[in-house]
Amino acid sequence: MKRGFGSDNHAGVHPQIFASLVAANTEHAPAYGTDEWTDKATEEFRKHFGSSAQVFFVFNGTAANVTSLRALSKPYQAVFCADVSHINVDECGAPEYLAGCKLIPLTTVEGKLSVAELEKAYIRRGDQHYSQGQVLSLTQPTELGTTYSFAELQALIAWAKSKKMFVHIDGARFTNAVTYLKKSFKELTADLGVDVLSFGGTKNGLMMGEAVIFFNKDLAYDFKYIRKQSAQLPSKTRFISCQFQAFLQDNLWQKISQHSLQMAHYLYESVKDIPGVQVRGIPQSNAVFAIIPSEWVKKLRENYFFYVWDESTFECRWMTSWDTQREDIDGFTAALKELAQ
Repeated sequence: MKRGFGSDNHAGVHPQIFASLVAANTEHAPAYGTDEWTDKATEEFRKHFGSSAQVFFVFNGTAANVTSLRALSKPYQAVFCADVSHINVDECGAPEYLAGCKLIPLTTVEGKLSVAELEKAYIRRGDQHYSQGQVLSLTQPTELGTTYSFAELQALIAWAKSKKMFVHIDGARFTNAVTYLKKSFKELTADLGVDVLSFGGTKNGLMMGEAVIFFNKDLAYDFKYIRKQSAQLPSKTRFISCQFQAFLQDNLWQKISQHSLQMAHYLYESVKDIPGVQVRGIPQSNAVFAIIPSEWVKKLRENYFFYVWDESTFECRWMTSWDTQREDIDGFTAALKELAQ
């Protein structure tokens, strides 16, 4: 099968990141994050997010989200999230099961939450029979490939802070949002009042590993215990942290995100005028959503794998990644045009 558009998870490891693993695979090193690679990776994170950022490495995205929410909430409290968010739809109930909190999914437009919907949900304060809203979880970019604007983030986070709520960002593809908005990491997190960020690596060229970044030091104080109790303390932490060191150094993260965004735009421009293809909108991340005739799906997936996002409409999600090439898109476009004849 050719390189497809199923997920940026499907791509291999970026060569520079793979090289960092080889370089770290030398002699012995202290375990549990007390090694030199973890120190250097933490330094790199602080260059981007601010000197007070507290960084913890975990194995995967679900763990990053679940442990973040454990740190932010108590079992009688609730998390406001998007109805299409990963924590609500694609984590098998892990946040509620492992963090103990209640998720309250809210109606979104193009994957985005609004202050109006949050206001509707912020009810029954002090009522002992009702889960108390304590956390606002935002996905940036959203599951539908849209990106909250800077002004939208300001409004949502200001609302949360006015209610004394904590703010979590699920940033599995956060670097794509940073590149799209042309802002810095710090401007989109610490400066806005974000408390915790789940910072993605796996979808961005790493073999495995995510980072949980705290901007609220008080919340980070006990996190090492939460991480250990959640079975997410890597013994050989250096093999996660060395990847992030390479990812953040010399702006490799930006090169990867710029490439995947450019490929998404090229894919959009290539397919948007093909008869039978209804594209959702101009990509704001590395995703193109399009409705196609159901009978096309099986034929297309013989060579280019992708997921059907909505089985009722046959809207499909086509993801680009660090290794997507123009010839991949040209071949896929040719296949679409052949079916459209």
